[in-house]
Amino acid sequence: MNEQKLPTVAYFSMEYGLHSDFKMYAGGLGILAGDYIKGAKDINAPIVGIGIKWKQGYTDQRIDAEGKPYDTYHNYVYDFLEDTNVKVTVRIRNTNVVCKVWKTEKFGNNPLYLLDTDIPENGDAWITGQLYGWFGEERIAQEIVLGIGGVKAMRALQIPIDVYHFNEGHAALAATELIHEKMCSGSTFEEAWRATREEVVFTTHTPIKEGNETHPLERLEYMSAFNGLTCEQMERIGGNPFNMTVAGLRLSRISNGVAALHADTSNKMWKDVSGRSEIIGITNAIHTPTWVDERMTWAYEENGDLWATHMDIKRELIDFIKERSGIQLSADNLLIGFSRRAAPYKRSDLIFSKPEIIEPYLKTGKIQIVFSGKAHPLDDTGKKIVSNLVAMMKKYPKSVVFLENYDMKIGAMLTRGSDIWLNNPRRPLEASGTSGMKAAMNGVLNCSILDGWWPEACIDGENGWQIGDGFETTDFEVLDRHDSEALYDTLLNRVLPTYYDDRAKWVHMMRRSIETTRETFSTKRMLEEYYQKMYIKK
Repeated sequence: MNEQKLPTVAYFSMEYGLHSDFKMYAGGLGILAGDYIKGAKDINAPIVGIGIKWKQGYTDQRIDAEGKPYDTYHNYVYDFLEDTNVKVTVRIRNTNVVCKVWKTEKFGNNPLYLLDTDIPENGDAWITGQLYGWFGEERIAQEIVLGIGGVKAMRALQIPIDVYHFNEGHAALAATELIHEKMCSGSTFEEAWRATREEVVFTTHTPIKEGNETHPLERLEYMSAFNGLTCEQMERIGGNPFNMTVAGLRLSRISNGVAALHADTSNKMWKDVSGRSEIIGITNAIHTPTWVDERMTWAYEENGDLWATHMDIKRELIDFIKERSGIQLSADNLLIGFSRRAAPYKRSDLIFSKPEIIEPYLKTGKIQIVFSGKAHPLDDTGKKIVSNLVAMMKKYPKSVVFLENYDMKIGAMLTRGSDIWLNNPRRPLEASGTSGMKAAMNGVLNCSILDGWWPEACIDGENGWQIGDGFETTDFEVLDRHDSEALYDTLLNRVLPTYYDDRAKWVHMMRRSIETTRETFSTKRMLEEYYQKMYIKK
């Protein structure tokens, strides 16, 4: 792509997953954002990232002696960050808060600008303390820093921006700053809103209405988030209570879901929102140099021995598991990887739903499963899911492992070294699922419900396996029973016989897995689609 001809994009995201030791991320949203700005660097696209410099990052989640997760926090110092010598001021609780702007390009990424309130000028330095640490006033304060402060940072840095891309609703207040600027120049609210819509595009990720963030208008006003707009104007943008996703949809000229199915789900979910932008599908992708083992890429491209290469990587994973958990797994037996945020709809423990079926395989070690994932610090249900997985590890100590404190390092090891990548969410509640793409490009075969990205990639029995038939119902008891039976059928009658009895077919499927995903689900394709479908005006 020729950068002279392309609009310059400011990409706003609450989190960025660039490296395991750079604690600016919590999960999939951040990993996508990190891959996005790395991919932009690879193709020389004029994109800058805007985020927050988190002092403590997200939780380090450990397991106590009773098998329950608990959260720990640490203050991190990053000496590689570049001081831009720029500071901007935002109003929070009717008080000036100064935001220092840092910059990094250390991880093969386009410039990432991070706003920081932990400086001597501020009485409340902890606004940028913990990523997703709170829900109420502190969250609004963080979103003022990201959105309003982010736009002001672009002005102070003298970076001319053509398109403002909001990655999820956290950045929606950036548009109020764009509107405020135009009104200060003499535009009416209506004119400013219309003009701002032409500059903004929006990505929605959360296919569950309840998971989309809302704030009471009174609280937004108290926090000074109105930014010069009236209560009535804010209500017209985001409703009452103010919904950050609804605001994103109404403040943008076009929006996207992160897979074709997710776009359909989102359009149905928000169909009653008046004045919203169209939601198209642009499927997420991964930064292949970050996530795909070079040895596997070489073996694929040079027609080398995929199986031997995979087994080398698998043994490294098994050593890593032993080092982290003390459990010694077998390289010869099937190894299933499952790493997900601990949320009920992801059904981490579905494979255990009928012990009488699965237990014999776990006792003999014929099936081995490695889990990892964090629960939100304030999510007791999610923490119970983690506790249940730890209990299964204690029940089946030779074949079930839970690796605590999930991070990019664990994610990379599992998506490279597992044999199977298991995914069994309640369809259609998985937005995309980029971990499956990482696995697929490493020759790790996906075994998944037809949700998220998988319906676009799956050639059943050729490059992986589908679980079930795309069945949907809001009766979760019925859905779980249906999908549990489908999971056992696929795993026991198709996956196991292929793994243990037909090595040639397995290796052929590994090759097809890599062949059918390595370009289609790379950041290059994703960024080109963003430019063609969203950034460049028709």
